[in-house]
This record gives sequence, structure tokens and C-alpha cells, in this order.
Amino acid sequence: MDTNPFPFYASDLKPKQIAMNFIDDVPKPHFVLVPYMAQGHTIPMIDMAHLLAKHGALVSFITTPANVKRIEYTIDRARALNLSIQFVPLKLQCAAVGLPDGCENADMILDKGRLKKMIDAYRMLHEPLVLYLRAQSDPPSCIISDLCQPWTGDVARELGIPRYIIHQEKVFENVADANEFINLPGFPHRIEVSRARSPGNFSYPGFEQFGKKILEEERRADGVVTNSFYELEQFYHESYQNKIGKKVWSLGPMYLCNTDMSAMASRGDKASVDEKHCLQWLDSMETGSVLYVSFGSMARTVLPQIEEIALGLEASESPFIWVIKSDDKTSEIDQMIAEGFEERTRGRGLIVRGWAPQAMILSHPSVGGFMTHCGWNSSIEGISSGVPMITWPHCAEQFLNEKLILNTLKIGVPVGVQSITTRTMEAHEVSVVRRDQIENAVLKLMGEVIDAEERRMRARELKKKATQAINGENRWHDNGHSGGDRSRICIDIFLLADESYKCKL
Repeated sequence: MDTNPFPFYASDLKPKQIAMNFIDDVPKPHFVLVPYMAQGHTIPMIDMAHLLAKHGALVSFITTPANVKRIEYTIDRARALNLSIQFVPLKLQCAAVGLPDGCENADMILDKGRLKKMIDAYRMLHEPLVLYLRAQSDPPSCIISDLCQPWTGDVARELGIPRYIIHQEKVFENVADANEFINLPGFPHRIEVSRARSPGNFSYPGFEQFGKKILEEERRADGVVTNSFYELEQFYHESYQNKIGKKVWSLGPMYLCNTDMSAMASRGDKASVDEKHCLQWLDSMETGSVLYVSFGSMARTVLPQIEEIALGLEASESPFIWVIKSDDKTSEIDQMIAEGFEERTRGRGLIVRGWAPQAMILSHPSVGGFMTHCGWNSSIEGISSGVPMITWPHCAEQFLNEKLILNTLKIGVPVGVQSITTRTMEAHEVSVVRRDQIENAVLKLMGEVIDAEERRMRARELKKKATQAINGENRWHDNGHSGGDRSRICIDIFLLADESYKCKL
């Protein structure tokens, strides 16, 4: 007889409750976090769970059986820290939508058909989530969910609780000419983008209703949480909050809740490189001499582009760590690397095939540059580590992130991307960045010229501000943001959920 009171759990994966001893009987706000199940989306929400729990909240982190196995170290670490986080593995109905068993993470998907099925499977978590939350002795105070999980808005309304979104900037698409530049309205500084450099999320055929639902639920959300910090984007923070007329909490840089190398190394999937070997290799390099090259967990680089990257890195003569995804490890790439590249760069190049401990690498003193796709998680990790960047955006909001890095923060060098250069579900034609462009960008970023040193100085100052923000050192400045937002959100959310709650300040 099945004694599992929640039949929508996998039989061997009950909710993993991590107890917390409360100091008093003051009730705690209960946050329900629902990530979009791709590693680049899940990891920062795990960091958020840690931050909220450290500030006295209860957290239910919603995931699935296959995904919970990818974060086992994180679960063990939360238990060791005595944090009140419950990881809840709800069954994903893969067979019902025509997906293979265990296909539960978006980084396993490379075609639109399967992505649409996965989105349908996520939406089917509505009823199991409602049943689970209604069975809890501590009722939920709110849901914080990824923009790409719009069905959670219906769950929140059914339960009568607020729903907040993790914000991803929208990209403007109403440009007649794909290469015509427009000035984005509503920003305190002039920012121009073109449609060719900003293809929107879920704008392709077959996803119109899903995109419409995302926008509808974004408008209906009760507020916004960002993985940024006020000192980084204070002008944009105020403008955005005034524009939408809702509360915006800046809780970042959330990954800095991981305070030691082992914690940083274990964020996300199991690393494909031995962490001790990686650290020893970095320790052997001069301070600020290593370029870290990684383009996130989703896009796949075409073979001609991989060849150009290899030859550009080789010609630059700069030490490097280069992450090549396991999906990209074709026989052709193996042959290219075997035909002298690895030997010619031996001693100054380290290739990681698969998942790399990015936060650990970026925080190492030997790393002085980051070639990045400008996804926000990577961008905030580079900014908070004080590492200047070579910007190589691939799609969606990454082109806006590039504008922030280059034009506002002035800590980057563009590789010169004119259009999509990786295999994505949005790409029909893929252009290739030449080896000489790559070499020139590396030399400009890693060189000893005056503007390179000025970039490093600005990057170091941003690292200082990021550290102060996460440690709460700026919490009492006039605008009341930064560190104060991390404790303030716990107070604000509970006041909304229970008007009788009195917080002890």
C-alpha cells in the first residue's frame, strides 16, 4: 500500500524538509519559489531561497524528480546550514505530453516542438502545487516565480496570495527595418537597439499564446524581484518602479550568498572538471592574466564558430579557460582539438567539456577577463567578481545587457556581434565571428593600455559595491535599498499575507 500522502510526488522523492529552530514564536513568511527549469534560471532562485531563509523566512522550492537530482549538493548544504528550505519534487507528466521520461529541464531541449510540450507539462503542475500548498501547516504567504511560468499566477489567485515575478527585461520588436536602431523609451539614458540584435523571447510561430500569457501575467503580478543591486542600476530601478507602479525588490547579487569556494563550485550541475585541478591550474597563473570563455547553458555553438574561437584564442596568446558544452563535443571538434590546438596552447589553456564551476572560476584572482553571452546570471557574476567582459550576446535580453556593460558601466569590449551566432530555437541563419575579431577583443580587454586599466578600476569598484550590497553595508542609505531589501521583502510579504503580523525590528 502506498503511504505517500501526495501521489503526485515520485515515490522515492518525498519533500525534503529541512528543520529550523526558531528563536521565538513569531510567525515566519512562507515563500513559494517556482523556477523555470533550466539551470540558468534555477540556480539564482536557489540562491534566493538561501538568502530568504537566512533572513528568517520559510521557503518551499518547487522542482521535479529529475531536477532535484541535479541539485543534491545544494539540498545537503541547506540541511547542513539548518536553513528552513523544503525542496518539493512534483511529478512532471512527461508521457502525457509526449516527452521522454526524465526530460524535465529546458537545457535538454533543442527543438520548438519539444519545448512546447515541456511548457504544457509545466502548466500541468498547477493542481499538484495547489494540493501541496493547501496541505501545509504553514500557509504560503506568496509565490515568486519565473516570468516563464505564467500559470503560477492562476495558482496564486486560487489560493488568494500575491504572486511576484523574477524580472527579465522585455525586448522591443516594433521596428520596421531589422537593422534600424531605435531609442528605447522610459530609460534615463539614451539606449539604442535594433530588431536584428534583439529577437524576443517566445516570439516565433506556435508560441504566440504562451507569449501573450507571459505578458498578461507580468501585468497582473503584484511586484517584481530582481537579481541585481540598487547601486548598480539605481537610475533604472527608480524609473522602472515608477513606470509599473509596483514594488521592486533588488536582492542581488544573490550568488554571493555562497561564501566559500566549495559552495560556489557546487552551484548547479556536477562540474565536468575536477575542482581541485581547476584551482591548482588557476593558482599557477599570474593575477588577472586568465580569460574565462563561456556562453551559458542553452545556446549551442556551431562548428565553424568553435574553430574561429580556438584560432582567435590561440593567436591572442592569453591564458584561458574555455567551456565547450558536452552537446557540442562532436567528433569534428575532438579532431580539431587533437590536431595541434591543445598541444600548441598547453600550459596556458584549459578546456572544460560540459559544466564548469563558473562562480568559483570568476572569483579567482587569476581571472582578469570574461568572454560571455551576456545572460543576466553570467553578467551579474562577472560584475560582482570585478571582472571586465568581452560581450558576445546571442539572443533576447542579452543585447540589452550588453548595452549596460558597454555603455553604462563601461567595463566591457564588444566582440562585434551583428546577429545570432549560435544554434538557438530562434535562429534561422547563423553568422560567424572571425578569429581576428576574437583576437583583437581579447588583446584589447587583457592588454596593458590605459583604457584597459580604466575598465579594471571600474570593475573593481563595482565588485566592492556588490559585496557591500550583499553584506547589507549600504542598507541605511537614503533610498533604503540594497541589503535592506533582503530583510524588507520578508516583512512586506508577510504584512500583505497577514495584516495582524507585527515584525520585531
